Amino acid sequence: MGIENRKLTRRPGGSQGNAVNEEARQPNADAAELERFAAMAAQWWDPNGPNRPLHAMNPVRVGYIVERAGGLAGRNCLDVGCGGGLLSESLASEGAESVLGLDASAEMLEVARLHAEAGGLDNLEYRLGAAEELEGEFDVVCCLEVLEHVPRPGELLAECARLTRPGGHVFVSTLNRTLAAFALGIVSAEFVLGLLPRGTHRYEKFIRPSELEAWARAAGLSARDFTGLQYNPLHGSFRRSGNIDVNYIAHFTKAAGA
Repeated sequence: MGIENRKLTRRPGGSQGNAVNEEARQPNADAAELERFAAMAAQWWDPNGPNRPLHAMNPVRVGYIVERAGGLAGRNCLDVGCGGGLLSESLASEGAESVLGLDASAEMLEVARLHAEAGGLDNLEYRLGAAEELEGEFDVVCCLEVLEHVPRPGELLAECARLTRPGGHVFVSTLNRTLAAFALGIVSAEFVLGLLPRGTHRYEKFIRPSELEAWARAAGLSARDFTGLQYNPLHGSFRRSGNIDVNYIAHFTKAAGA
């Protein structure tokens, strides 16, 4: 199924488990978070700007995704919470048949579209909306550095699973809820080194791998790998690591018969 057949359709809200409540019918987005990211939109593609940790992390994330998915050639990819398009463009450049970047911020998507047009990518499309409004199936679904910014991360992961074709891949990256993550991801990154604007992260929103795996299992996904993303402040770069105490990326698959 090509990008042109994907539809954004208002779907009835649900909640984790069997209960349906008023909260679950509300948009799974934090208005304050959207406003904060919108303020950063104009600087999204500046490798030395407020988004520079993502620029440093992106090559490692992309390499992991391409390797674990067995290449992107002929694959239809979805980037949930694509922001200004940093990952989306990389996936398109890696030979994906099509990439759809989805985000709830119009300001972010305007930046993403302008940058993609300048790059001449014809296998990339951006849409304004939420995962729960999207219909279709994708070979590879990515939700990177997003779950820790939404009110109900387990529900968003379930939507990612729904949008994944049987036999497909889901990739998630986030921060672990540990003292090390608090010290390095908030105190050091935001207050000491100034790598991120203050207030970018809230410790209570960080996600333990065990929590992520439980949500994935409930959504019909199987965990395949958890890999740490370790920052080197001397070189301003990230590398893969066996230590998942701070930043980590996870690979899940959906059963072929699901």
